[in-house]
Amino acid sequence: MTEGVHAAPSDPSAPGIAPAAVAAAAALAPGAGSPPAARLSLAGRVLDSDVWASFKRSKTTMVAAFLTFLFFAAAILAGVLSPQDPFDPAQLDLLNSRLPPVWEAEGQMPFLLGSDEQGRDILSAILYGLRISLLVGFLGVAFSAALGITLGLVAGYVGGAIDTVIMRVADVQLTFPAILIALLVDGVVKSALGGQLSAQTMLSVLVFSIGLSFWVQYARTVRGSVMVEKNKDYIAAARLIGLSPPVIMARHVLPNVLGPVLVIATINLALAIITEATLSFLGSGMPETMPSLGTLIRIGNNYLFSGEWWMVAFPGVALATLVLAINLLGDWLRDALNPRLR
Repeated sequence: MTEGVHAAPSDPSAPGIAPAAVAAAAALAPGAGSPPAARLSLAGRVLDSDVWASFKRSKTTMVAAFLTFLFFAAAILAGVLSPQDPFDPAQLDLLNSRLPPVWEAEGQMPFLLGSDEQGRDILSAILYGLRISLLVGFLGVAFSAALGITLGLVAGYVGGAIDTVIMRVADVQLTFPAILIALLVDGVVKSALGGQLSAQTMLSVLVFSIGLSFWVQYARTVRGSVMVEKNKDYIAAARLIGLSPPVIMARHVLPNVLGPVLVIATINLALAIITEATLSFLGSGMPETMPSLGTLIRIGNNYLFSGEWWMVAFPGVALATLVLAINLLGDWLRDALNPRLR
């Protein structure tokens, strides 16, 4: 009676089982239709992450992200969107100076938001000034992050006297406001270079000043994370196979401490833009021939009480909106990357 019984269906190689039946059984197996996580695309992993879910739940964050994207796009496309190039003296006409916005009686096109004392279109000046403010902010944050991460890695991993020296310098710098450090560095560099600095040189000085003002937060945060990570088994295994300390810090420790650094960088971008605007407002920033948002506010402030309110109002609103949007994104990112707050 058992001669006609075939082998168990679980054995695909057994005789009497059709290949199509085997394929159908495999297709119906649990989890057969879902690809493994390693095969998911980057976009798929992002859309399936807790961070994206947190982003979609926060309407305020979505508005802040949209405004930030709008500002960045306007800065990148300033040459296309602007009616004139405010940095080109050949396009300026003093007969068009101090024109009010176009909706007022004396306003005229193409000066949609009015003009300043040099005949520059305020809208064009804001777009080009936004580009400079964002450039200084990004380069300043990149420089401070690179310096702070490097010093934090060395202090946390090596320890000893090197750690003591770096942290004592950081403690001393924390006793002074960042704007005072930036003013000090700016003044020292200007005195060392001497004479009138070009716009490109002044931009480099601003980046250097801002970078030296904000490195401490990165260094202290990275140092604390490194001191936790260096005692874990995977670091011991890396030492055991003979990897050098620089390789261990760069390849194994650094990727595990980048979460807090990303949050600090986002918030510091807004602080760097404010610091640049403050320096420019105090006369230590970008020159009037290549104004940033801070320089535009300083120029407009001289004419505020003479009735030309638009010179300071529109650059001020643009700066405040940009900083607020970036700060809101930074606050959301801090909460989204903190597992204790989810």
